[in-house]
Amino acid sequence: MFFKYIRSRKPAKRPVGPLDDRDTKGALKDDKVIAEKLNEFFASVFTAEDVREFPKPEPSFVGDKSEEVSLEEVLELTDQLNCNKSLGPDGIHPRVLKELPCEIPEPLTMVCNLSFKSASAPSDWKIANVTPIFKKGSRGDHGNYRPVSRTGKLVETIVKNKIVRHIEEHKLLGKSQHGFCKGKSCNLLEFFEGVNKHVDKGDPVDIVYLDFQKAFDKVPHQRLLHKLSHHGIRGKILSWIENWLKDREKRVEINGKFSEWRGVTSGVPQGSVLGPILFNLFLNDLEQGVNSEVAKFAEDTKHQSRL
Repeated sequence: MFFKYIRSRKPAKRPVGPLDDRDTKGALKDDKVIAEKLNEFFASVFTAEDVREFPKPEPSFVGDKSEEVSLEEVLELTDQLNCNKSLGPDGIHPRVLKELPCEIPEPLTMVCNLSFKSASAPSDWKIANVTPIFKKGSRGDHGNYRPVSRTGKLVETIVKNKIVRHIEEHKLLGKSQHGFCKGKSCNLLEFFEGVNKHVDKGDPVDIVYLDFQKAFDKVPHQRLLHKLSHHGIRGKILSWIENWLKDREKRVEINGKFSEWRGVTSGVPQGSVLGPILFNLFLNDLEQGVNSEVAKFAEDTKHQSRL
């Protein structure tokens, strides 16, 4: 609530660009040209995955549980939709879904169950309009923008809820992960409490900070699916996620101007509902073999060791 208030008091967002043109050493100001250049840069960081050999993670859980989506579940999710959010690629405003509780949920439930039963996602669910979000530094630098996708939220939420229930039921997510975890936002306080205990004893402590560059965009799909399987996420849900990740496309939008569509060959969509939980499971075994204490906040890690 504190940060929500701070964001509400900040001035209006500044426009994207102008971007530095690395070829002519000038500045790009046209929205469509900027969108195309950013889309080209975002695609350049994708991982070219070597599928000839996979690491063998230790099985966290062996099992498979699949369940159909109920009408009540869809009704609850549509009632929770935020009408102030932007439209997804389907062009249907959240208010339409929320204010037609007698007309929309039943056919939507049928579509969801058919999609899960066939383990395939419609092509409309695999495309995303990307909004470049400025992070820090120069606004003319391509690398200072983060691609946030506007994807279908409701179906992704259904899949995410299934995975979260499975993870919580079998306690599969490591304690070191704090990012995208409900009730675990105090990563900094918890970590330095441990540091202070060692310092109080007179023990010297080394702290190493690591940040994986473009981590979300570089997640290799086949290795991700391999790890999901070792967490017991199998059957129709795993096949659906595999299909959802396959043949994805994105384009960048700036002030109503769009770039051309580009294929997405790696990564989990930033800004999606499902992306963060998939990313957490991909990095769940990151600290295996590390003797020091590790604290993760999404792709950022802190390693604490005593000499």
